[in-house]
Amino acid sequence: MEVMEASQATAVAQVQAGDHAAFQVLVEQHSLALFRVAFRMTRSESDAEEVVQETFLRAYQQRESFEARSNVGTWLYRIAVNGCIDLLRKRKRHDAHLEPLDSDEVSAPVLTLASSSPAADRLVYSAQLSQRVANVLERLSSVERAAFVLRHYEELSTEGIAQSLGLSNSAAKQAVFRAVQKMRKALEPWAR
Repeated sequence: MEVMEASQATAVAQVQAGDHAAFQVLVEQHSLALFRVAFRMTRSESDAEEVVQETFLRAYQQRESFEARSNVGTWLYRIAVNGCIDLLRKRKRHDAHLEPLDSDEVSAPVLTLASSSPAADRLVYSAQLSQRVANVLERLSSVERAAFVLRHYEELSTEGIAQSLGLSNSAAKQAVFRAVQKMRKALEPWAR
């Protein structure tokens, strides 16, 4: 067992015993990673913050169900991803009656480029590509979106994705594969 995993297991045992300070340590250690996942899935800072808060509330309420042999980070990812999926389903039902916007009208955050002085055409291309990726992510199923984000943004292994989403390894692998195929198909004209 790694040192980090041992300290996490100790912290979880302390949380299960009612130690609020130990819970605060877990919150501090995992908040940023959970926010990144939630933001990438919901594309909304306020929704991501809500999901993270709900994740920690649920984790605390369900702390007795956590099994020490599991990874606390994976457990928290699973709660957060499920929260995102629930939120996206509610949003989809709510927005179902609204007329969809033209893809050019939808705004998305622009990725920051590493270069300190990129050419204007590169900035425009980057913004357009970022918008295209965001649009494709929105069209993926909630499981495909979660699998894609966990694999390609959070760099989780197939096993980690499977645990986070409550899927078998083969189902997690298929979800990532389907998401990548859809992303490639949508981005194919840009690759030329």
